Amino acid sequence: MTRSLRTGLAALSLLAAPAALAQVGGASVLFLQIEPDSRAGGMGNAGVALADNANAVFWNPAGLGFQQGTEFGLTYSKWLPQFDAGLSFQYGVVKYNMGKLGTLGAHITYFDLGKFQPTDENGTNIGDEIQSRDLAVGLSYGKELSNNLALGGAVRYINSDLASGTTVGGQTYKPGTAFAVDLGAIYRSKPFDMGGMNTTFRAGANLANFGSTINYTGQAGSDNPIPTNLRFGLGATFDLDEFNRVNALVDFNKQLYHVTSDSVDSDGNGSLDQRVTTVDSPFKALFSSWKTLTVDIDGDGAQTPEQVSALQQITIGGGLEYWYNQLFAMRVGGFYENPYNGNRKFLTLGAGLRYNIVGADFSYIYGLGTDSPLDRTLRFSLLIALNR
Repeated sequence: MTRSLRTGLAALSLLAAPAALAQVGGASVLFLQIEPDSRAGGMGNAGVALADNANAVFWNPAGLGFQQGTEFGLTYSKWLPQFDAGLSFQYGVVKYNMGKLGTLGAHITYFDLGKFQPTDENGTNIGDEIQSRDLAVGLSYGKELSNNLALGGAVRYINSDLASGTTVGGQTYKPGTAFAVDLGAIYRSKPFDMGGMNTTFRAGANLANFGSTINYTGQAGSDNPIPTNLRFGLGATFDLDEFNRVNALVDFNKQLYHVTSDSVDSDGNGSLDQRVTTVDSPFKALFSSWKTLTVDIDGDGAQTPEQVSALQQITIGGGLEYWYNQLFAMRVGGFYENPYNGNRKFLTLGAGLRYNIVGADFSYIYGLGTDSPLDRTLRFSLLIALNR
């Protein structure tokens, strides 16, 4: 669908927190935050403590360490369907177990932002339509250290092409590139009896997209952070009997990037006439991102700012998964984000089928609140497992 760059980027920005004043929480390449797994998508986007198939590449690369065999996966979703903006999300993943050497994984993520008509600052059309897209490719590795503990990591290359060749306000845009790493750990207990049920406790953590900034113009001071994220989760598996199993999961997420934007007196006449934005380095942001944010939630120029503490910046997602004989699954979950930190709130539903080497999953988002941008989002995933 043809549309302006402003419209496309506005739709994508709905994945981020609202604009802030003294401290700004925004980042670029937000497609890296989209959960690709329809299975976890049906459980409130929770999966860091489970990570038991090829999609551990996203949720927690340490989960690869407990896995066997070879598996391929594909996911497709029409993104932000309410806006009919032509956005789509596509994801491919593969894992390969090397025995005692551990398990390798690889992924490719493609986010199609559709075509747009570039305009200048006055809204005048400039040039021909441009195809806009984001791309990420990466390699992952997980190794089992004991029957209870595994560690993992990943490297990722990111290429974001939003408006190549377009010149606006004297700045010519080009594709932005960045590099990132993931570091993960996962623990699972020995099975134990709890009320007659064979139970396994799980815990996992993953630092994702820790890496360089991204720049679309090549000019100094135009760097943007990528969405570094710390995910921690707990889970439990309950074997009710030999045919019935329930997984319970909860994830907590904290974004670990930090941008400050302050007004300065550029000409020394006593008036604050220029905004200066500073992006903290990835290492500094590990600490500075826990500061309280001052947010202009109404967009009224700081007339009614809100304070958002580090605790309020943490999102929570969780859900339940029921399996019958490891052939059919039903899932339900929910996701919560503070109203002053993005205000994403939704319920999720999902189902899955496994037959021989083929698995299929889908998830559905039911948005809570008025005009939820993620409402009615469907995700479909396919898994093919070989040599389990």
